[in-house]
Amino acid sequence: MTLTGKTAIITGSNSGIGLGVARELARVGVNVVLNSFTDRPEDHALAAGVAKEFGVTARYIAADMSVGAACRALIEQAGGCDILVNNAGIQHVAPVEDFPVEKWDAVIAINLSSAFHTTAAALPGMRQRGWGRIVNIASAHGLTASPYKSAYVAAKHGIVGFSKTVALETAEEPITCNAVCPGYVLTPLVEAQIPDQMKTHGMGRDEVIKKVMLERQPSRAFATVEQLGGTVVFLCSDAADQITGTTISVDGGWTAL
Repeated sequence: MTLTGKTAIITGSNSGIGLGVARELARVGVNVVLNSFTDRPEDHALAAGVAKEFGVTARYIAADMSVGAACRALIEQAGGCDILVNNAGIQHVAPVEDFPVEKWDAVIAINLSSAFHTTAAALPGMRQRGWGRIVNIASAHGLTASPYKSAYVAAKHGIVGFSKTVALETAEEPITCNAVCPGYVLTPLVEAQIPDQMKTHGMGRDEVIKKVMLERQPSRAFATVEQLGGTVVFLCSDAADQITGTTISVDGGWTAL
């Protein structure tokens, strides 16, 4: 079965992994809906650029993934969702006792609860059309932990568990749900962590990348957004019909340790 003409909604997709996933799906003929919380001319121009480059329909719909009703409205406004990629995420680093409550709430809302809301809204349409793919972008931190990232680790572990539950609820239907667990990918989210890590460890940029950020990634190389996108495309293919309720790590060997 070809993916041409299917429609994918990718949350948090005006940059980074989400945009990389959207571009790889568009490359194989999937119409895409880009999303973030902003509503700027450049966001809509980004979608127009994807449409022109790959010859698909591409739209941008603004929605705040920290608000459940907005998550559900995104699915409704898109007018159809064959492929749902829950990618939206934020990060905050602090010891548990100093972790700001508002940051905890925001990370859980955007990184975890948004996937519940979008999935709940998208499933009825997938069932009606007789096909669907749900891919949740988790993290190596959905399978293991690091200090000072309590909210992020909790949310990503939750995404893995949520993926398994949805997979079991749809196991006898032509709908699959899986979690992709990247290691470090050089995105704006990761870029934002570099100055803090440099300050904490008293290291230069290159040194902190190799010795701290990629310390647990045996390949000592960042994964690319194209690799993440290619993994999502595979999970949407016929070859992945019987892959559901599992995790696929794209982490340079991190979780092999």
